[in-house]
Amino acid sequence: MTKNEIIERINKFPYERTDFWLITGAAMVLYGIKEETADIDMGCNKKMADRLQKEGFLYKYTESGNRWFKVGGDIEIFENWLNDTVTRIDEIPVITLKGMIDMKKELGRDKDLKDIALIQEFMKGDT
Repeated sequence: MTKNEIIERINKFPYERTDFWLITGAAMVLYGIKEETADIDMGCNKKMADRLQKEGFLYKYTESGNRWFKVGGDIEIFENWLNDTVTRIDEIPVITLKGMIDMKKELGRDKDLKDIALIQEFMKGDT
């Protein structure tokens, strides 16, 4: 998904923008760090997680005791997964770059370490 495709998808997303935020790959695309991503990962607050559960979306509990939801074929939503704070890009809530680095350090996968390097390189050009 490109930036325009993500924006189009989020503009159709029927939930309050105060209740969710984009994380990982989709956030990197909105920042302009990556050209595209395979899916949209989000964090959400308890209010939205309760609504998703009530609406019958597939979910399971993570090791932290929060819920993970699958919404359609290409959106995954993680309850209460937020490191740092949320900012906005094109009116879409996204995790801060610092928060994304912290999140990817926690994950620690090879692809996350590569993403951290991309984010840090992007941040150098931002000063």
